[in-house]
Amino acid sequence: MKKVLLINCSPVKTGATAEIIRIISEELIKKYEVKSICIDDYKFDFCRGCRTCHNTAKCIMDDDVNVIMNELDNADIIISVSPSYWADIPGQFKAFIDRCTPWCNTHEPYAKISSGKKGYAVALRTGPSMLECERIIQSIEHFYGHLEIDACAHMGLCSVEYKDDVAGRKQEIVEFCKGI
Repeated sequence: MKKVLLINCSPVKTGATAEIIRIISEELIKKYEVKSICIDDYKFDFCRGCRTCHNTAKCIMDDDVNVIMNELDNADIIISVSPSYWADIPGQFKAFIDRCTPWCNTHEPYAKISSGKKGYAVALRTGPSMLECERIIQSIEHFYGHLEIDACAHMGLCSVEYKDDVAGRKQEIVEFCKGI
């Protein structure tokens, strides 16, 4: 059975992002093994920009980034769900992405994760314009590209601020899941 990793890119474990994760999990558990993680459950430092990993394919810091990367490596499908924090991904998720440089395909050597992974992005924001969602999706898909994860599909959800706002979007989320 294929494995799905759902990443709550928000530091809020019980809000709208978590509710979207719950709905996606309920849908996908019918055909996949599903695991959900929240970026805020892990402890890691900011990238120091030392570039040691460009020569060693390993970060000088040994922390929970390695744990998260093991989760990505074990998954066949990765779904990142991110709210908008000032028109982009939350800082915690950005800090994680920065720390993934050892696995980034822009330098040799790099610590490649297993190939053949499919990636999906879901963005949500409180306002009505899809532009912010598109920016978030671009950030996630850019990250996927450097890890050689095939960005397969994405969804943007506007006018979602609170957990209760997700209920009216459930069918849209369910339909998105049918393509995974």
